Amino acid sequence: MEKSGAGTGVILAGGKNIRMGVNKAFLRVGGERLIDRTVRVFRSLFPEVLIVTNSPLEYLDQNATLVTDVYPGKGALGGIYSGLFFSSSPQVFVAACDMPYLDVDFIRYMKDGADDFDIVVPRTPEGLQPLHAIYSQRCLEPIRRSLEADRLKITSFYKGLRIREIPPDVISTFDRRGRMFLNVNSRQELALLQA
Repeated sequence: MEKSGAGTGVILAGGKNIRMGVNKAFLRVGGERLIDRTVRVFRSLFPEVLIVTNSPLEYLDQNATLVTDVYPGKGALGGIYSGLFFSSSPQVFVAACDMPYLDVDFIRYMKDGADDFDIVVPRTPEGLQPLHAIYSQRCLEPIRRSLEADRLKITSFYKGLRIREIPPDVISTFDRRGRMFLNVNSRQELALLQA
């Protein structure tokens, strides 16, 4: 394992995909399935890659460890908890499976500055990006309390933890086109990305 920074990449692939009607992980952007691209990016960065999914049979072709939710039906927050729970390293980088423009250099930058923090999260003009963030295992207990209280907003457990927010001016040096945090939520968005 790496001595510093997040040693595990966690891909959240458990969404219900209601708006899309199909599993977003298997949609193609630039001729490549989103899940294949995400696993490839994570493999270049992390010694351990976990996919959190409640349909593990769909991902048997991936070079990753498949885990299911410890607290089923609790959305992305439950997925973050499960990734942390099953991780063999003290910090994880978490991203959703439907983000086609993950940037290796930016994720590496986040990892390099993560050691003294419980959470490293980008802040854009639109707000925090908690599904493109690093979480330490010190977050497990606060997340568990939120899950058991059914407070499922991801930032519900942030209070009292050591947080490093990466500001927009730093983000823009890696993401001049402003698309790093885009995800595919509808067929219209997919069509725009494919165009």
